[in-house]
Amino acid sequence: MIISPPVAIDAACVAIQISRDDLAAGWAGLKSIRNLDGFIVTAPHKAGAGQLCDALDREGSYSGIANTVRRERDGSFTGTLLDGRGFVAGMKSAGHEVRGRRVYMAGSGGAGTALAFALADSGVQSLTIHNRTASRAEALIKQIQATFSECEVRLGTRNATGHDIVINATALGLKPDDGFSFEPETADPAALFAEVIMKPEYTPLLLAARARGHQVHSGVHMLDGQLEMMMGFFGLSRPAA
Repeated sequence: MIISPPVAIDAACVAIQISRDDLAAGWAGLKSIRNLDGFIVTAPHKAGAGQLCDALDREGSYSGIANTVRRERDGSFTGTLLDGRGFVAGMKSAGHEVRGRRVYMAGSGGAGTALAFALADSGVQSLTIHNRTASRAEALIKQIQATFSECEVRLGTRNATGHDIVINATALGLKPDDGFSFEPETADPAALFAEVIMKPEYTPLLLAARARGHQVHSGVHMLDGQLEMMMGFFGLSRPAA
C-alpha cells in the first residue's frame, strides 16, 4: 500500500490518494484498519507521516521524516526513512563507492535530509549542501554536525567545483523546463552525476551531464536499493525473482 498525493500512480500497488490537508484524517482511518500491517509513504507526505507516527526508528529519528510505516502489536505505528540508505545501497550496487568521496548535494528537503544523514553515516570525506533557501541548508548542516562530528559539512553555492559526486536531491527535473538546481558545467570533468528523481529515469540534468562526458546514476536505483530494507522493516522476505 502506498499513501500518495492525489495524482496518478503507475505501479503495481494499492494506492491510497490523500491530499496534504486530509493526511491527519486519513491517518486516523488507517489506524482503524486492524489488518493493515504497514504502508509506504510518498512525497509530499513524508514529513507529515513522521509527525503522525507514534515512534520513529534510528533513521527516522534523525530527521523526523518517514517513508515506511509498520503497525506494532499494540496497534501503534512506527516509521523509518529509507531513502538515504536506499540511495547509498543503490550507488554501491552500481559500483559507485561513497566512502572517502567529496560529495556535493543540491537540496535539503525530505530527500536531501535522508541522503545527508546516510552519506555522513557512510563515511564520505566531505559533504557540501546547497539549497535555494540557504537557511534550510544551514539548519540541516547543524543537524549533521551534531550527529556526525567527524564529517566535514559545509554550505555550498550553485558552483559544484571540487567534488567527486554531485547529486540533485530536489524536485527540479520532473518537468523538462524545470532548469537545474545547480550549475552542472562547474562540476569537475570526472564527477559522477546522481539523481533522486525516479521518473523520468534520465532527467534533463543527467542527459546534459552525459552529453558532457560524465558518468550518471539515475534515481531509480534509490528505490531498488531500499526494497530489501522495506521488506525487512515489515518483517518479510522479498520473493524470489
